[in-house]
Amino acid sequence: MSSPISTRSLGRATLARQHLLEPARMSALEMIEHLVGLQSQEPLSAYGGLWTRLVDFRPSELSDLIESRQVVRILAMRGTVHLLSAADCLGLRPLMQPVLDRIYRQTRVRRAIGDLDGLTRRAQDLLRAGPIAATDLSRALLAHYPDADLEVVGMATRGSLALVQVPPRALWGRSGRTTYVPAADWLGKPLQAADIRDVIRRYLAAYGPATVADVQAWCKLTKLREITDTMPGLLRLKGENGADLLDLPDAPRPAQDVIAPVRMLPDFDNVLLSHADRSRFMSPDDQRRLSTRIVVVPSIFLVDGTVGGWWHLDRKRHLVTVTPFRRFSARQRQQVLEEAVRAGNLYLEHTRLDVREADLST
Repeated sequence: MSSPISTRSLGRATLARQHLLEPARMSALEMIEHLVGLQSQEPLSAYGGLWTRLVDFRPSELSDLIESRQVVRILAMRGTVHLLSAADCLGLRPLMQPVLDRIYRQTRVRRAIGDLDGLTRRAQDLLRAGPIAATDLSRALLAHYPDADLEVVGMATRGSLALVQVPPRALWGRSGRTTYVPAADWLGKPLQAADIRDVIRRYLAAYGPATVADVQAWCKLTKLREITDTMPGLLRLKGENGADLLDLPDAPRPAQDVIAPVRMLPDFDNVLLSHADRSRFMSPDDQRRLSTRIVVVPSIFLVDGTVGGWWHLDRKRHLVTVTPFRRFSARQRQQVLEEAVRAGNLYLEHTRLDVREADLST
């Protein structure tokens, strides 16, 4: 029987699969599909997520994919907005419907609306006229539901219907209101749920090795052990804490002493949100620090493969601030500051940026 996999080795394996050890020479579309989507709560977050993983990434490449309908923004895993390829949108959005029902059609929503199917039909009628802003859609529906408010109506609508957020929302250098079009209309194809077994394999290829609980934390679907127990071809491994891990036989598992460069991640980056046990990337103290920012998952930087602190770009002041969680060597500190400027220059190209360190207590 093989030796248990150390927590540090788990981190290196996931970083390799995330292309955070070495940037990949692939297209933005290929990376989005490899990662099974990028969380995109903030419109520009995905640009930073691709920049840190790809060689010579250009923001215009992603904007072109969004405008040409090869990539869309839509609610999916964990009930959050994701940037998905068109093919993944058609398969993953219906697969995640039970998750969306649980999050967006909760008891208070059902009580305020009553007939959720009736609301869905009314929303579909309004959407047939063409793209409609999210707030305008909610206001039009609210007239029929006096016991509800805009938030409740909006939750019920976007949880019930597969609605794409269309451009100019999330285009580089532009802004736009959240405006909806049904995914099937936008992509010209019907939605059909993907095979969960294929999705689990893709998750392991990008986030593994992982436990069943990790897979469920990534997507929020439940009862997946019943499925993984019958899946052929998976490796069954042990973590150093005794956890039962799943993996793909040919997936990379580099040595734990492989160098992990400093990496600047955008807010809401998938790699920090896709495991139930996040110890491969952060200490218990760091997890507590980040739990205080549960509404906004901040922009994090990694040092030697684990969370080193967070960083923030002040566009008006042309200032990048890094807040370390621990002391670094002189070389690591210099690498953090240099990478912070590089990350800031993604958003403020050809601008001279200042960089400063902030004390965690501030």
